[in-house]
Amino acid sequence: MRARQLEVFRMVMRCGTITSAAEALNVSQPALSQILLHTEDELGFKLFLRVKGRLIPTPEAEELFPEVDRLFSDLEGLRQRAASLRQGKSGVVRLAASAPPSLSLVPEALRHFRAAHADIRILSYVVPAEVIISMLDRGQAGLGIAMTDQAFPLIDTEIIGHTRIICVLPAEHLLAEREAIRPADLTGETLISYRSESLPGQLLREALGHEGVAFQPEMEIDVSIIALAFVQQGLGIAIVDGLLPWHSFPGLVTRPFLPRVALPLCLLTSARRPLSRNHELLRSHIRTACKRLGLEQPED
Repeated sequence: MRARQLEVFRMVMRCGTITSAAEALNVSQPALSQILLHTEDELGFKLFLRVKGRLIPTPEAEELFPEVDRLFSDLEGLRQRAASLRQGKSGVVRLAASAPPSLSLVPEALRHFRAAHADIRILSYVVPAEVIISMLDRGQAGLGIAMTDQAFPLIDTEIIGHTRIICVLPAEHLLAEREAIRPADLTGETLISYRSESLPGQLLREALGHEGVAFQPEMEIDVSIIALAFVQQGLGIAIVDGLLPWHSFPGLVTRPFLPRVALPLCLLTSARRPLSRNHELLRSHIRTACKRLGLEQPED
């Protein structure tokens, strides 16, 4: 039975007469009767008995009807789901981000995204950059945010902003009185910063090298949030990214670090997996959130 035949059979069963079914489907009675006759011929059995001008469903029709009705209900549900996806009113988005953007950019973007698309389910993962790449490649995440512009196979990288390296130190530290911190100011201090092989570490090593200073942190970290407890416990001062909301942590102050070192904030997507409409919507909110947070925008 083709879709149109199923539709006619279902409507006749529901309406009880050819006349009512034809009106409901906006077709002529002869056309509907012809479809019904062709359907019975193809099936090899009668669907209705015509008794004194009335249509009486056969036992076979009674048995088929629940299945046909279920199919149409499922189809209607599918249509509604497709409409909801088109309008951004249902579905799932999967976002994988490293720790700094997960504590700053991601909440800002999701706050506005949820306000506009409250019915969309959000799966948010906080993972290192290399795990983000793997999740995008396997389809476990649709969008990724990381602080690296390194090229990865089959991954599209879009720089959506930059954040500057800053100095984080205890509020009572003597260097807190300065407007900015320079490499020479770090003499005698326990330095907490990135591993030298990381992108931030490489950028800092290059910048400090131009100042004639070696980049040799006494305490190495993988992500800037680790420096939080270290600085709060008086273990040293940190040279880390300014993306985290450092102002919200008690006992700490931040100062600009010179020479200026900027870290790229990148939106990552799979080059071989098209984005769903919902992921497109979230990507737009992430870009806008970068501007609202005042992150340095890439040059056109």
